[in-house]
Amino acid sequence: MIANFQSFLAEDIYTYLEYKRALKRKFDTEEKALKLFDRYLIEQDIHNVATVQPVLIDSFLMSRPRSRPRSYNHLLGVIRCFFDWLVMQERLKCTPVTAQPRRTTAQERPFLFEPLQFTKLMSLTEQLPDNSRALHRSQIYSLIFILMYGLGLRVGEVVRLQYADINVKQQLLEINKSKFGKTRFVPFGPQMGNCIVLFLTSGHDWYGKWKPNDPVFSFSGDVQRKPIRIETVSQTFHKLILKLCFEIPPGTGTPHLHCLRHSFAVETLLRWYRTGINPNQKLFHLSTFMGHVDPSSTAVYLTITDALLKEANLRFENYAKAGIL
Repeated sequence: MIANFQSFLAEDIYTYLEYKRALKRKFDTEEKALKLFDRYLIEQDIHNVATVQPVLIDSFLMSRPRSRPRSYNHLLGVIRCFFDWLVMQERLKCTPVTAQPRRTTAQERPFLFEPLQFTKLMSLTEQLPDNSRALHRSQIYSLIFILMYGLGLRVGEVVRLQYADINVKQQLLEINKSKFGKTRFVPFGPQMGNCIVLFLTSGHDWYGKWKPNDPVFSFSGDVQRKPIRIETVSQTFHKLILKLCFEIPPGTGTPHLHCLRHSFAVETLLRWYRTGINPNQKLFHLSTFMGHVDPSSTAVYLTITDALLKEANLRFENYAKAGIL
């Protein structure tokens, strides 16, 4: 057995994951998908690569409940890339993966939090009661949501923050283990700094002296402090959203945790438009700030909204008038 893989492909899967991670890829969700395939090979009593035929791959894909095309296509993509790698390593002459991706329908636009809506979310968050397994919930979740909405951080980046990652004097957060395996520094302003300092001071009162590698957000005050799980944050967020009953525009998806980061990107673009800054000249800066590999990744977040269209039209009209004059 190698790294929880037990089929005859265990060593190949392990080597493949090591290869990808050497390229600074996390590959956590891909590893989970390959574990499913590894288990399926054992259940089907498959012991050699010659018996891995297209019909087997198709049967595996059908055995997994994937109602959404995106989810199905991700699973298919993981398996396809693994077998393509086996072909490249000359372990196979050709790939047995012949299945085609499912056609995706038009995607819903993400829900974007307006400042007033975020204020309502924060008001409700501040009323969260403690329970026996989770103390100081209101303070903890409030700062988590503020960091996501105010700095555009991913929820995983927030819950992995350690005390050593916060430089209050220089007003910087050091973000480690980001999505693309890179470290970046995220500056914050005085208002955000006040929120962070207040929370750190409260944390010292709750748990006493902390170690540099202790997680900032934790419900455990014992010697081995554990960070809050992403799933726990997401569940709490959804419960709050249900109580708020926000009106969702047609063609827009229901609010989810990542919408806070998405809202940050769009609000930043709007602020540039309104202050006369050319977004095209600043998009690279926003991309770096949000931890993207290139600006094209950031562009995914910049959903066209009525407000953005209005600001863009105003800019074009001013440009056209200046050209006429």
